[in-house]
Amino acid sequence: MIKSKNLQKFKNINHGFFNNLGGVSNGIYKSLNCGIGSNDKKKNVIKNLKIVSNKIGVKKKIILLHQLHSNKIFFINKISKKKLLGDGLITNIKNIAIGILTADCAPILFYDPKKNIIGAAHVGWKGAYKKIGKKMISNFKKKGSKLNDILAVIGPCISQRNYEVKNDFKTKFLKQNPQNMSHFKVIKNKIYFDLKGYVFNQLKKAGINNVETIKKDTFDPKNNFFSARRSLKKKNNDYGRNISIIMIK
Repeated sequence: MIKSKNLQKFKNINHGFFNNLGGVSNGIYKSLNCGIGSNDKKKNVIKNLKIVSNKIGVKKKIILLHQLHSNKIFFINKISKKKLLGDGLITNIKNIAIGILTADCAPILFYDPKKNIIGAAHVGWKGAYKKIGKKMISNFKKKGSKLNDILAVIGPCISQRNYEVKNDFKTKFLKQNPQNMSHFKVIKNKIYFDLKGYVFNQLKKAGINNVETIKKDTFDPKNNFFSARRSLKKKNNDYGRNISIIMIK
């Protein structure tokens, strides 16, 4: 589990960015697979979520989303069995843990210590393109947060050197804004996209001064994270999911 330097200063919240170590799953899901939507044995995923809950101090279930690569955000004021289709969660209720699942996409955790509001967002390239980071900030502001009080932490995700994209992908982002060219590199006629840099820039443009990045590449096996791209390269038919969580105590 990786902690944010900025978030761990606050004693009234718990959080963590988990890799694939310390769980009970086997094979391609070894071992802390928290992806309930994966083809892993459901009982193993439930055990893994319990392991994570114990580490964070969660008494109830972790609120997760059916993630869509969208910019849809939910404000949570109670634990419900209702399936939530979207990619962002915000709450100001104590003892409600909110979590995001990733396997190369960027998890972002948010906290406003003045209003005691937390947030979590799943940001792949589609969510980033749809400006989910900016929309999360807007939702915090609607709850009374001031820009200078909001902290954002971009968790482990795929690095630019391992994120090869096609030309139409690059064209799409350049049509959105020609300045997005700064998030692309061409090496030996191959195009590479800087997801983390793009998301960081989006949060900064939204007015957040306090943005931390966890410098861990999920694609690199030595970092022990699940990676969709690495699994695809290995020709695996599925992959595990990393979990990132935050909770007000």
